Amino acid sequence: MEGDSTLTRQLRSETAVIEEWNGIDSSKLTKTATITVAGDSVQKSSRRFNHLSRRILDAFVPEGFPSSVTPDYVPFQIWDSLQGLSTYIRTMLSTQALLSAIGVGEKSATVIGATFLWFLRDLTGMLGGILFTFYQGANLDSNAKMWRLVADLMNDLGMLMDLVSPVFPSAFVFIVCLGSISRSFTGVASGATRAALTQHFALQNNAADISAKEGSQETIATMVGMALGMLLAHITTGHATAIWFCFLSLTVFHMYANYKAVRCLSLATLNCERSSILLSHYMETGQVLSPKQVSVMEHVLPVWTTLWTANTVKCLYQRVQLGVRISSLNSDQVVDLSHLASSYYKKGKYMLLARKSAISVVMHKDSAAADILQAFVHALVLAKLDDKDRSMHFESQSWMAKNYESFVLKLTSLGWKTERLLSPSVAWKANWFISSSDEKVD
Repeated sequence: MEGDSTLTRQLRSETAVIEEWNGIDSSKLTKTATITVAGDSVQKSSRRFNHLSRRILDAFVPEGFPSSVTPDYVPFQIWDSLQGLSTYIRTMLSTQALLSAIGVGEKSATVIGATFLWFLRDLTGMLGGILFTFYQGANLDSNAKMWRLVADLMNDLGMLMDLVSPVFPSAFVFIVCLGSISRSFTGVASGATRAALTQHFALQNNAADISAKEGSQETIATMVGMALGMLLAHITTGHATAIWFCFLSLTVFHMYANYKAVRCLSLATLNCERSSILLSHYMETGQVLSPKQVSVMEHVLPVWTTLWTANTVKCLYQRVQLGVRISSLNSDQVVDLSHLASSYYKKGKYMLLARKSAISVVMHKDSAAADILQAFVHALVLAKLDDKDRSMHFESQSWMAKNYESFVLKLTSLGWKTERLLSPSVAWKANWFISSSDEKVD
């Protein structure tokens, strides 16, 4: 009993400090409270304001922010929210014009007529979305930046059509349906690219959390944009010049914000253009560029906007035709391919055929994702050596044997994802075997 009382007096004479920390990453924790215990006295010191602000922030950013996302997440979301805000403001102006053209507020307008026009508008949009998915669905993931811009451009065109529709009553149905088709492209492309970007931002397998918080951010932008749009629509009612000035000004800002948003992105996946930039630089200097360095060099605008530029890198990857169909080749090309199958690519998972302006890549039926990446890099090497008029196949085979594994290891060390090449799906493949009496390509 005496020992217990002595221990109790000793504990009462000591002071204990207990700290409360918040966060997922151990290197980026935030102290939220301090508890001091002196005898029977307990004192709590907490940062209530910081705690409250953090709780509010947690409703809009992923758990563990900022360590749970990539560094380009914040600048992208800022520009993305600004462009979204301008979109919702303009939506109020274009919707007001569309409803006016349908006849809302006029005694001569009928409910069945307005309903039919709205139905026709939605129907054409749905069909347009299906067709766009059929023709471009496999290409959206490999060019996320470009299609992100194209999606918003098509949305701008759709809203422009709605605003123009009252000016041409005789072509009203055609213009409205055209605008609906344009917006349907936006829905498909924007949704697909958003999924790819969400995977890019997720550093801790938290793609679902990022997607949910992005929805919260968009909801706030929508509410603010709708309120400002209603105010602007009320102010500009009956003033066509003011409506067009506001709409065009916001459209220019919208496209600028979108361009800045995609320029912030430093994607670590390998698509055709990024692979071309990396390989060309590596063959010339022996060094590998980081994702951030490549993001500054790659194009984010559609290809047709850069046709006048003489860019070797651009021409290099555009010369490669991945997954060529054997039956599409002529007799001479098939003979050349059979000779290559018996010499350079006898045991390979792909074959390369150099034609006048292109390098055709024929994939083996047993090829995997890693083989497609290797085949594409080999084709780029062949195209680059072809520009220098060398013995192409022998030189390219030698380069791949000496440098490919080292090239891939250096890419991985800088954070590049080398598991696969982001490209349109390779649907056509082939199988080849060589006998002692004749040579076949099947």
